[in-house]
Amino acid sequence: MMDASTAIKPPVGRYVIPGDQVFQLPESGVVRVGTGLRDDGTQLIASRPGLLQQSKDGKLWVFGRQKRYIPSVDDAVLGVVTSKFSEYYEIDIAAPFSGLLPVLAFEGATRRNRPNLKEGDLVYCRVDMADRDLQPTVTCMDGAGRGAGFGLLQGGYVLETSNAYSRILVTKPPPAVLAALGRSLQFELAVGVNGKIWIAAPTQQATILVAQALQECEREPSKERAEGIVAGLMKTYQRGIKERETDRMHE
Repeated sequence: MMDASTAIKPPVGRYVIPGDQVFQLPESGVVRVGTGLRDDGTQLIASRPGLLQQSKDGKLWVFGRQKRYIPSVDDAVLGVVTSKFSEYYEIDIAAPFSGLLPVLAFEGATRRNRPNLKEGDLVYCRVDMADRDLQPTVTCMDGAGRGAGFGLLQGGYVLETSNAYSRILVTKPPPAVLAALGRSLQFELAVGVNGKIWIAAPTQQATILVAQALQECEREPSKERAEGIVAGLMKTYQRGIKERETDRMHE
């Protein structure tokens, strides 16, 4: 704990790297500091890369990039079918253990009527059971037994990012980059908090635009930066549409 006097207004949600000056310490009061930050006497300095977070009790810490995703119940994740058995599928969810997806863990599934997934298929699912020493169980239904967007994903593009950033993308209200993209384009998104994002748009160019915007906003996901990035990408995208239309007219 540290002394501070005024209301704490740290840049929560900002991506920081070691050496970044994160927060100027007030003169009195209490600031709770967790992992990824150090006190140099006047300010907090980042000691590891990640997103600055603040808990409900005011504790500041840095949520860093994890080499492995650690499953937690109700997490939405993207995974790839790696094995198929009579009662379940094994799903690679970028965790220490593969996820187990029961063949009946789909809305309306029965012994005679159930999805027939293949190795290599991409699945959007929810962690149903998790234990650090056991394979997690995943499902393609929400807690009420509905599909709720979970299931087999076809086409599209998978963007890999940090676990920390993928969690930012599922917050409500939506982060600035998704709000800006939503005002400009039609697209579908399935965000797995295991650092995988599925993107599908009407055209390949639009899909690439969404992926580029998300990538460029990972380092600094502020509203000003997000809107500037999306505006710039949209200009290039619209210019490309006009050029292709002109080319077709001259064919």
